[in-house]
Amino acid sequence: MKILVAGGSGVVGRRLVPLLVGKGHKVAALTRSAAKAGSVHSLGAEPVIADALEPSHVMRAIQRFQPDVIIHQLTAISHHLDLSRYDQEFAETNRLRTEGTDNLLAGARAAGVRRFIAQSFAGWPYAREGAPVKKEGDRFDPSPPPAFRRTLDALRYLEAKVMGEKSMEGVILRYGAFYGPGTAFGKDGALIEDIRQRRVPIIGGGEGIWSFIHIDDVARITLAAVEQGAPGIYNIVDDDPAPVSEWLPALAAILGAPPPRHVPTWMARLLIGDAFILMTEARGASNAKAKKTFGEPLLWPSWREGFKNEFADSQPARDCQKPTIAMPSAAI
Repeated sequence: MKILVAGGSGVVGRRLVPLLVGKGHKVAALTRSAAKAGSVHSLGAEPVIADALEPSHVMRAIQRFQPDVIIHQLTAISHHLDLSRYDQEFAETNRLRTEGTDNLLAGARAAGVRRFIAQSFAGWPYAREGAPVKKEGDRFDPSPPPAFRRTLDALRYLEAKVMGEKSMEGVILRYGAFYGPGTAFGKDGALIEDIRQRRVPIIGGGEGIWSFIHIDDVARITLAAVEQGAPGIYNIVDDDPAPVSEWLPALAAILGAPPPRHVPTWMARLLIGDAFILMTEARGASNAKAKKTFGEPLLWPSWREGFKNEFADSQPARDCQKPTIAMPSAAI
């Protein structure tokens, strides 16, 4: 098949494109940076230089390549986020999830694309109510904190547009929190250094539930979604959702870092605003539907073994800095 990966030079694209090429697919990677053409070539894909926010650019690129499948992995997420300004930090990504999605779908329609796969997120968007682990049919938060509203609206928009498209098969992959090479939870990731330096505390009781997924499992399951499975929405996470109070001290221990500090919720609210909910109220996600549909065994079924493998040779923390709060940018 001919597959266009929008965002092919991003953190997911860099792991996904070689898998697609290895399966014999002809792959093009959409990137707005001509400087990244060489890296796209090295992955085995044809670089397509286009600004996803320019409708004519996207239409021309899709018409030229004539893909059978489009994979929408476009984001603009920094590893150094000021999460007290959550919506402002995600403004460019929110445009890619709204205007960018519209542009890709319009081009896909015109080119007769058969299948459209788009990245979404499983975690804080789920309603902070009821079960601690959510299925795909559970609702998104009807009353998100003010700082998160535009970002959640963009995710809702993306999902509604893709699933409402009648001319092609729509697949939404709600990824969990990434870890592994190239991510904030990678060996050289900013978050890992923050944990080493005790800058990521447990807020309140640390009741927020996180579902992780290794970036290589993300790529493998996304490949499976290209080739099989009914249209629909799928949580792409590991088997082991866990509260912050469990995974954060475990990761610190693996890194040889001191245990995380504890910060009361009221103080965290003053320092980082609404973002404290990521550590206190977030919900995990069930992967039962994806496992049944795609049948792709996980390389790392639990973050426990995945973290140990990823950080087995990590050096112990050195001088810890004064208390502060740095929040995980993987919690998109």
